Amino acid sequence: MSKLRQVLNLSYCRYYSVQRAKKKLPIITCKRPEFNHYEGQSYRKFDGIKLASTGWLHNKSKNDFFIIHGDINKKEEKPVYKKSYEEIGLNPTLIEVMKDLGFDIPTAIQAKAIPWILQGTNTVVTAETGCGKTLAYLLPIFQHILQWKPSVKEDFNSPLAVVITPSRELASQIGDVAQSIAQSLNLNVTTLIGGNTKQKMVNPPIEYSDLLVATMGAFSKLVTTGIYKIHNVHHIVLDEADTLLDDSFSEKLVHLMQKFQIHYKVNIQIPPVGCQVTMASATLPHELPDAVKSFVDPQSLKTVTTSNIHRILPHVPQKFIRLGKAQKPVELLKLVRADVNKKRPVMIFSNQTSTCDFVSMFLNENDIECININGQMAVNIKMGRFEAFKSGRVNVMSCTDIASRGLDTIRTQHIINYDFPLYTADYIHRCGRTGRLGSPPDCSVTNFVAWPREIKLVQRIETSVRQHEDLPSVNANIKRIIEDRIVRMSGV
Repeated sequence: MSKLRQVLNLSYCRYYSVQRAKKKLPIITCKRPEFNHYEGQSYRKFDGIKLASTGWLHNKSKNDFFIIHGDINKKEEKPVYKKSYEEIGLNPTLIEVMKDLGFDIPTAIQAKAIPWILQGTNTVVTAETGCGKTLAYLLPIFQHILQWKPSVKEDFNSPLAVVITPSRELASQIGDVAQSIAQSLNLNVTTLIGGNTKQKMVNPPIEYSDLLVATMGAFSKLVTTGIYKIHNVHHIVLDEADTLLDDSFSEKLVHLMQKFQIHYKVNIQIPPVGCQVTMASATLPHELPDAVKSFVDPQSLKTVTTSNIHRILPHVPQKFIRLGKAQKPVELLKLVRADVNKKRPVMIFSNQTSTCDFVSMFLNENDIECININGQMAVNIKMGRFEAFKSGRVNVMSCTDIASRGLDTIRTQHIINYDFPLYTADYIHRCGRTGRLGSPPDCSVTNFVAWPREIKLVQRIETSVRQHEDLPSVNANIKRIIEDRIVRMSGV
């Protein structure tokens, strides 16, 4: 009888616990309510964490799903960061420009970063995607340029500040943003991308530029050949710094950065002395790569971040669906047709170029206009297709990770990960193409999860959300990860 009473008591406790949890807002919901996770819910150390995706390695789990909801996970910024542009030190001219562009108050990352950058401090700006990082460094740079320009001897191909990016698409986009501000300030912005670097060497441009936005490869070559001069550069920005500091870029980047006189802190005098550095990204390792030490004193770097860095987007629901490989096209067609009917712009991510091309052909064969973008395309074709999506001429775009970093696509309302990404950093960047500053309110992410490796990453993501922790293994140095894995597999 006592055993029966214990069982009944345990059942009652579980029921009562579930009923009490239901009164709170759900953070994770799934097919089986006992695996739902609610606001404030915690787990005992020895009980283990029950995941909605626990059985997904089994073939019978196909068509199971769970949803991570948004706002409950969001950490609120302290009131001290809810300041006006005037309070954080922006001058009246730039404040008026921002108002004309529709921005009345700074975002949290702008309120945190702008004062440090204005003081001449070397700064690492790390914040979730779509929260205004670009303006967080452009605004203080333009304010500096307005102060410096009257006392600096103007020279062609000799900018006062440089923004370096890893991709041509991002350089073009940042150039457009900078130009929209500079045109009201009577300042000159030049965008330099690869593709015609040899032509520029043969027939050098003669441009008077205050701010240069450039891809690293093109800028490095033109500096080495003396076509671009760096003696007037007093501020250099590494945008998508995690990618630039990846082993794929770092050797060339270090060689370039060592040419600049980067000071511990730049004394913002007129004319200025030395060079200031700012690094910006949505993902950065907890410890900066060793490459950074070769061009800047790590002790001089002020790290500025938001409370939601390396976390699930706080305002965008994300659905994870367990599918077999053969189920993915049918599910994709159903979702995209619904988006097209509602006129919701959608980006579909694949891990490989061949899959990206298949998705585009498959949708077009089913009477859905879809363009595709991948890293093997010529620059002008990629930019033309991205512009077609960005301008609204086409609402469906199939792409690889070439479109996941930095590109500002505020029209995008739905992200579909046709292939679940292989690394946490890629997941953060892909999701960041929606729910951006200025995006519509009803954005969402849908993930197709098919292979064991994908399932294991999803389980780690789900665990981090249930424990209210940062996402696991946010490391953008993909080249090193792959090389380390090959070494381990070879037994070396």
